Amino acid sequence: MTNTPVCVVGLGLIGGSLMRAAAAAGREVFGYNRSVDAVREARFDGFDASENLDATLQRATESNALVVLAVPMPALPIMLAHVRDSAPNCPLTDVISVKGAVLQQVQKFGLLDRFVGGHPMAGTAHSGWAAGNPALFVGAPWVVSVDSHVDAEVWAQVTRLALDCRAVVVPACSEEHDAAAAAISHLPHLFAEALALNAGEVPLAFALAAGSFRDGTRVAATAPDLVRAMCEANAGQLLPALEHGIKLLTQARDSLAATGSLADLVESGHAARMRYDSFSRPEIVTTVVGAENWRDELAAAGRAGGVIRSALPVLGSR
Repeated sequence: MTNTPVCVVGLGLIGGSLMRAAAAAGREVFGYNRSVDAVREARFDGFDASENLDATLQRATESNALVVLAVPMPALPIMLAHVRDSAPNCPLTDVISVKGAVLQQVQKFGLLDRFVGGHPMAGTAHSGWAAGNPALFVGAPWVVSVDSHVDAEVWAQVTRLALDCRAVVVPACSEEHDAAAAAISHLPHLFAEALALNAGEVPLAFALAAGSFRDGTRVAATAPDLVRAMCEANAGQLLPALEHGIKLLTQARDSLAATGSLADLVESGHAARMRYDSFSRPEIVTTVVGAENWRDELAAAGRAGGVIRSALPVLGSR
């Protein structure tokens, strides 16, 4: 498979890092950002960027580029309307941190046939073009959706882009991704906000704060509008995760009050963390993309911890 050009819509932390990583891999890559300053910075750094969205998407159409939507969730409908009008036949993916809500919007705009959802599990608390890093995705899990509508050739293109960015691909259905993201990303964001707020109400706390506070609240430094956008868009999966987290803390509070012990929470949490540290990630190598039941096969392998480290064969492709 030849490497198709890549058109990145949105050049913030993730989109800007993707542009850098794709270029470093030898890909033809160009992009759009609404901020003239960000476009100027990208051009100064030697990248092909424009503040004209329609012209950028027209170029994507002419080169049949893979369009990557790297915008916050609230901006997605506007971007999809432009894609529908200017580049409806281009292969399409995204790097937004929720998948079900994105899928609904893509379907609403009639772009489902060429769409494969994606989400690199990487980031920092910083934002904007200047925060980008071509090594951001190295070794990071990059979810590539295997929902029932997914086209094999587009899926292979999205997977190749993730691998070129030196990520490892985790195949998953959108609903399962969102439940997992609620547990390992969105809920930690809320707990980090609560930890920071709680410490801010104790006069001596910031003066004593060190490693555990810094690590536990790192993501609370993320721009609030970005946190709200991803958490609120995944409310259906975040609410049960939040309720379960509150239940665990409530049980710990009751145990501490009644017996003076926190053993159940501390020991169970420690054991869960140890399981994470030893969690194996076997490589997925035998699936043929496009073969019978290939999506279900990949979803099951991803659910079990499997990852893709090199391109899989595609049925009918040399």
